[in-house]
Amino acid sequence: MDLQLTGRVVLVVGGGGFIGSAIVRRAREEGATVVVASRNPSEGIVLDAGDEDSARSAVQRVIDEHGRLDAVVVTAAPAAQTLDPARSSDPTQVAEAFDAKALAFLRVANAALPVMTAAEYGRIVGVSGQNAFVTGNITGAVRNAALNVIAKNLADAAAGSGVTVNTVNPGLVTPEPSADVEVGKGGESSPTQIADLVAFLISPLSALSGEAIAVGHRVRGVISG
Repeated sequence: MDLQLTGRVVLVVGGGGFIGSAIVRRAREEGATVVVASRNPSEGIVLDAGDEDSARSAVQRVIDEHGRLDAVVVTAAPAAQTLDPARSSDPTQVAEAFDAKALAFLRVANAALPVMTAAEYGRIVGVSGQNAFVTGNITGAVRNAALNVIAKNLADAAAGSGVTVNTVNPGLVTPEPSADVEVGKGGESSPTQIADLVAFLISPLSALSGEAIAVGHRVRGVISG
């Protein structure tokens, strides 16, 4: 299937990471011009998702250099393994994790939305996680659930504009995911599987908006979330 990404300009924030690099490869395979952004200048353009001015400057640089911005994918966030389970309910850790993932997404989306709205076309995708759907880790649940809530609000605000906003929610991400799914947990997925879904969501073929889509089996034993 041709996803019609040839000639489209895609900004991938966190594009040098485990998931982000797979998304970059997949979008380029589909013919997109992909701009990698991170805090590391060696990976592409500099974008610190913790800073609103940095996000706006990076988006403007893409416009200046490419003349358009068709899609933004935000994968930048500290890995779940960096969060201290013993501090799951520590307000400081919760606030820091919320800022580094959910608000990071919001800053980048806010920078891109005016450009996309003016063009009457755009695709924004955030990488969240299935911790949003379960209890047991306040830090993990809050940072992911908040990202999903933010994306849904942005999607509703952009309804009818030609701009869509969605999130993808993987469980454990591993190069060789197991087919087994334990009760109370989400299924495993690979970076490639996540990238395949994201490539569709950023394409003109996708009419989805306001969705939080599980990658791999959605948490087994949970009906809604």
